[in-house]
Amino acid sequence: MGGETVELRVAMTCEGCSGAVTRILGRLQGVASFDVSLETQKVTVQIADDAALTPEGVLEAVAKAGKQTEKWA
Repeated sequence: MGGETVELRVAMTCEGCSGAVTRILGRLQGVASFDVSLETQKVTVQIADDAALTPEGVLEAVAKAGKQTEKWA
């Protein structure tokens, strides 16, 4: 498991919103890297090769911030 890239659409309206998502991803075990774009409302997460983290786990973690979150189509 791992080594996957997850792209999410996250409803963020301000720097505080994007900061909250950044803090969550920074603490999430198994995340190799991530990019949070307030402008495009897009969050891209690279899961580490040896991580047990799943794309669904990333989505659930970000959604816990209280932001509407869905897979990027």
